[in-house]
Amino acid sequence: MKFFIDTANLAQIKEANDLGILDGVTTNPSLMAKEGIKGQEAVMQHYKDICELVDGDISAEVISTDFAGIIEEGKKLSAIHKNIVVKVPMIKDGIKAIKWFTDNGIRTNCTLVFSAGQAILAAKAGATYVSPFIGRIDDSGWDGMDLIHQLSQIFGVQGYRTEILAASIRNPNHIIKCAEAGADVCTCPLDSILGLLKHPLTDIGLAKFLEDAKKFA
Repeated sequence: MKFFIDTANLAQIKEANDLGILDGVTTNPSLMAKEGIKGQEAVMQHYKDICELVDGDISAEVISTDFAGIIEEGKKLSAIHKNIVVKVPMIKDGIKAIKWFTDNGIRTNCTLVFSAGQAILAAKAGATYVSPFIGRIDDSGWDGMDLIHQLSQIFGVQGYRTEILAASIRNPNHIIKCAEAGADVCTCPLDSILGLLKHPLTDIGLAKFLEDAKKFA
């Protein structure tokens, strides 16, 4: 399973990349706004900066909701760098745009997916990635991980080449469960990635080793 970081914060991206396990980055307008990035030129430049930090797929999201607008934005975003993947919302014109992008050699990430039916449509249109939102499904009273299991089975049976990119990850356990369920990619905040490092027995064991090492000083 590939690891993407879900942020627009350059320092966090660099920290995750320095671990040596980072495969890519996902962003969205909310994450850009959180970093105080405003205006089209500033957003485009920020994507360039991210591409210079990470040699992997970088999802850059359109904000248009009509076919023509999505296509126009997507072409501009894909021109930034070869690693840019155009992030398109799961709506009717979004599916139409994904098919157009597929036919024209532009890779896509279909976002805001909450059902197997939506994911099937995205895969049929040729999306490179489909992003089910695990945490938000959990918030609605359903089990988001059930969707990952379901998509893993469907995509395997049908032979879809679209990768399952588990999004809206809330904690380290979500990452582990996604790996078990067959997600191809997991995108999450830096805290969730670093949380995988932590275990109380590791801390206790290390403290003991260091204490014993003092006896040889």
